[in-house]
Amino acid sequence: MDSRTKRRLAPAELDALARRALGTGVTASTELTDGYANAVWRLALEDGRQVVLKLSPPPELDQLSYERNLLRMEAAAIELAAGAGVPVAPLVHACFDDPVLGGDFLMLAALDGVSWNDVKPGGPHTIDGDVLRRELGGHLARFNTVTGEVFGYPHAGIVATTWREAFLAMVGALLGDTERYPTPLPRPVEEILAVFEGAAPVLDEVTTPHLVHFDVWVGNVFLDLRGTPRIQAIIDHERAFWGDPLAEFVTPTIFGELREDDPLLAGYRAVTPLELTPAALTRLDLYRAYLSLILLVENGPRQYPEEEYAGLRDRAWKSLTEVLDRLVRASLGALG
Repeated sequence: MDSRTKRRLAPAELDALARRALGTGVTASTELTDGYANAVWRLALEDGRQVVLKLSPPPELDQLSYERNLLRMEAAAIELAAGAGVPVAPLVHACFDDPVLGGDFLMLAALDGVSWNDVKPGGPHTIDGDVLRRELGGHLARFNTVTGEVFGYPHAGIVATTWREAFLAMVGALLGDTERYPTPLPRPVEEILAVFEGAAPVLDEVTTPHLVHFDVWVGNVFLDLRGTPRIQAIIDHERAFWGDPLAEFVTPTIFGELREDDPLLAGYRAVTPLELTPAALTRLDLYRAYLSLILLVENGPRQYPEEEYAGLRDRAWKSLTEVLDRLVRASLGALG
């Protein structure tokens, strides 16, 4: 999707960047437009390699609070995930505060698989979605085995020593961003924050910071379709934070529910135990509400094309409304 956060580079600029970073020029470049925030190109290099370049937004653009230094979090998460046995696109080069272009960029090894989002029913490839969701669940469990020292977004300076404090700071920072980027929301900002705070005691169950990807939708899962289809890599780790592993289930079930019979859950439990208690379901709703808020507020700096964004905005609005109502009922039930 087009976005104001995506920079435009001419072929000569891409060639110069590759020469500075890798010592080789570019023979061909293709912009990859599926993402929502960073500009991304696939580059064919003179030395025969294929890499994917991710370039941060223009340094003068005022992004959302949690979006500061996103590519630095992605670089760290890629290496941590790989160490945990999660398939990722290998990091080839990372540059922070590039003196020529300004901002950060990453170069990743290009994948030869296919985005799961591009595998359509009736197409040339037949996949078993249940089998792949089970495999994905196992990869997410391994991703979540990585633990850290603090909760939140260290790269953005939004951190705390408890998950409740960190998560409320994450929500507060996002709602605070609406002062710079006024955003229509289904309830006033103060009411929304009060709903999060009312349900927040369940967050105290989480005592160890785990690495959470928080953006695992089918567009960020690449498949190897040679032979029996399997997952080749999970990509786009820039939204990652340190928190509750349960939050990992929000994007794979976006605008829906996590069912006990979901193969994703079975695959996760094959690696590590997970029980969906009433308190866990309330935590999951808190994370669903947070994601919906992100999808609404992020349009401020990004300025998506209206015709492309309208459907996503409407689904996020509806989901946020429903989940906030559930959280209010859960808080009243806990008090009663």
